[in-house]
Amino acid sequence: MRAAMSGHLQRNLRRVWGMVWRVALTLALIPLVLIPVYRFVPPISTLMAWEWLTRGGSVERTWVPLAAISPALVNAVMMSEDARFCSHNGVDWQELNKVIARPDDRPRGASTIAMQSVKNLFFWPARSYLRKAVEVPLALYADFVWGKPREMEIYLNIVEWGPGVFGAEAAARHYFHRPARALTASEAALLAVTLPNPELRNPAKPGPGLKELAVNIAGRARMAGGYVDCLAGRIRL
Repeated sequence: MRAAMSGHLQRNLRRVWGMVWRVALTLALIPLVLIPVYRFVPPISTLMAWEWLTRGGSVERTWVPLAAISPALVNAVMMSEDARFCSHNGVDWQELNKVIARPDDRPRGASTIAMQSVKNLFFWPARSYLRKAVEVPLALYADFVWGKPREMEIYLNIVEWGPGVFGAEAAARHYFHRPARALTASEAALLAVTLPNPELRNPAKPGPGLKELAVNIAGRARMAGGYVDCLAGRIRL
């Protein structure tokens, strides 16, 4: 009797583990399949879907091509979020090594635009080494499949700029009542420095600290020069 019960338990455990592995494999394959699809199809992020469900459809997002976004915003976001965007392959190994060298610190920094894009599309917002470890190969894959212009286009259309406000076009209209193509340099810089904490920062009502950050980023954006070469011809209207 005990032998029969033990055999039954082992079969059940094997069945459960088999199911767990199949689910895990399916989840792992989803980004590998969708990243090439998103080369041509406007994607929806997991956070956007969650906001849509919890807010009853109250989500602002209008997809626009990269050419319909002010170059000032493209440059400001790059200088603020990923200054070596054009020179790395989706992962800024220099910054990532700094994070690895600080094992006692909570994960921070080193998130390139490619890494942020795959995080926004497929994962959860909480910081963790596990998520970062998964982001790295997916960021390399996305950078290779999308190319730099499409990568920037996807990021600027899915990133959250405030509760329920996703993408550059929605943010420009929500905060400054104008389309993304018409943003001024100062407005673009304010939007760029809002990205690290869109829940608490308001680019339309910036405090002294946010204004100072924006002035700094606006200056760097004006001097971007070769830093944005990989988008040459794609961000001029």
